[in-house]
Amino acid sequence: MRGMRSLEWFKRGVLVGQMKKIRVGVVGVGYLGQFHAEKYANMPDVELVGVVDTDKERAEKVAGQVRSHSYCDFREIIGHVDAVSIAVPTPGHFAIGKQLLENDVDVLIEKPITTTLQEADELIRISKARNRYIQVGHLERFNPAVSALEGLVNDPRFIESHRLSIFKDRGTDVSVVLDLMIHDIDIILNLVASEISSIRAAGIPVITEHVDIANARLEFLNGCVANVTASRISTKNERKIRLFQRDKYISVDFANQDITVIAKDGKRPGKVIPGMRIDRLNFAKGDALEEELKSFIQSVSHRSPPLIDGQEGREALRIALEIMEQIHITSYAHLD
Repeated sequence: MRGMRSLEWFKRGVLVGQMKKIRVGVVGVGYLGQFHAEKYANMPDVELVGVVDTDKERAEKVAGQVRSHSYCDFREIIGHVDAVSIAVPTPGHFAIGKQLLENDVDVLIEKPITTTLQEADELIRISKARNRYIQVGHLERFNPAVSALEGLVNDPRFIESHRLSIFKDRGTDVSVVLDLMIHDIDIILNLVASEISSIRAAGIPVITEHVDIANARLEFLNGCVANVTASRISTKNERKIRLFQRDKYISVDFANQDITVIAKDGKRPGKVIPGMRIDRLNFAKGDALEEELKSFIQSVSHRSPPLIDGQEGREALRIALEIMEQIHITSYAHLD
């Protein structure tokens, strides 16, 4: 699988030796940022220096809950932290990330990395020049069902993903493509060992001013096709991906953290499908956010590359922006 380093590799490789206590801050403690703060506060090898939010009352409340300090300006923690989680709305990622990297702070930036490729390129350039790390918060990569795909997926021919969510009043500063679909884009890019040859997409805004439901067809040079759907106005929550390859069919339920594999087996008559066996793989329920943050801290402490670096975050953003461009073209095609 292109670029997908095993989560187990990280666990084996970076847990050797004693980690020093890493000084950490969280910038943006809204819905997701507060969970970052809570996880860091409970890590024995982390000192949560402070939480930052432009909403003073919000910052003070979360700081009190995690027994830390509150700030309204992220620049106040520069010089006192080794690493920072950036969990502000997407338009703020670049300015905050740039200033932190320029002051030699490693950053975990919630997805998408930035709003434009130019901004992403600039952050990557600075991180390399300053020898700092960028980890992008593609949380689903730390789902145990996703890491298990490394030994199962081999040259998929067709992929279908559905990421549906009941409407929540968060993440609406960007389209559903950048809010939800980008998770599956990231996973698919790392499962298909080929470049994308063409993209077709459609989508519409329903509740917000941005696209709320979208579908994209990604065609790869090696012949693989991926059909990707995302909606944040669904009547149910669903996060599933199905992969078809010559020897097996694989269905992944991200929410329940399980995998169903239907594979050829000439030795078995097959009760449901002739010549096929059905295996269901269940995993102990993991905390993907906790694993993501632990991986980030280990990278910072041991100076080892993060699982999802800035370049991978940029690539997912590039495809997401191309999908949005196709949606725009489709939306206005009837006016020509």
